[in-house]
Amino acid sequence: MYQDFQQWIDWNFDTLLRMTSSGAAAVNFTFHFHNNCPETVWPAALSSAGRPPFPTTGFALPPGASLSVAGVTATWSGRVWGRHRCATGGGRFYCESGDCGTGQVACNGAGGAPPATLAEFTLGGGGGGAGALSDFYDVSNVDGFNLPVEVRPELLERRQEGAAAALCRTTACPADINRVCPSELAVRAADRGGAAAAAVVACKSACLAFGTDEQCCRGRFASPDKCAPSEYSRLFKAQCPQAYSYAFDDRSSTFTCANATGYRITFCPAAAAKN
Repeated sequence: MYQDFQQWIDWNFDTLLRMTSSGAAAVNFTFHFHNNCPETVWPAALSSAGRPPFPTTGFALPPGASLSVAGVTATWSGRVWGRHRCATGGGRFYCESGDCGTGQVACNGAGGAPPATLAEFTLGGGGGGAGALSDFYDVSNVDGFNLPVEVRPELLERRQEGAAAALCRTTACPADINRVCPSELAVRAADRGGAAAAAVVACKSACLAFGTDEQCCRGRFASPDKCAPSEYSRLFKAQCPQAYSYAFDDRSSTFTCANATGYRITFCPAAAAKN
């Protein structure tokens, strides 16, 4: 998804730089992380090249816990994801799902190994009308799925009315796709004996599993009219209609907001709804 989405966003960045360099104040954002999963999740962040760094690149979030990360610059762009089934062994930290390979809780500029559910952001990426700059955000399963995720913009109360606020929609992949993952896409837990060995900890995308140009929308399939949804991406879309299911799934999966003061990222949001 990032390939076309980012190209479209980047041309706006020069305008944003001119605005901030001419004296316009850039307001920092706060990202609020919540874990409603029954196990600890280790959120991680990777910043896009040439953009300001995220204040942290990895931390632990026990079941039921919340953590707020302040100081996210108004021009930040990147992705956030959750790692799970993590442990420390031989002096190295590792995760069976979403691991960034640094051997530490902090990812330090490394991305997560797919499959992983991504929450993607470009803050201040485009014109929002009346001089405002809109944020763009989405939840993506293009690199597969590992944990349910919800992204909700947080708004100032005085700005929550009107058409602009209506654009600031929550988006999510709330379903546990691991439960319905086809065997040919399934990533299973390390062999620890017993039932744990059979547990599905992530679900690959068809591109990741098979690597063909057709499934990856590249080569002669690198355009929306040549790369149609596959049976696998349709399965992902049926489970999570708001999330990206393959590379050209833009129409129903990209969201924008010009009034946000921050974003709330919830892991296992369906579990929260039951509480």
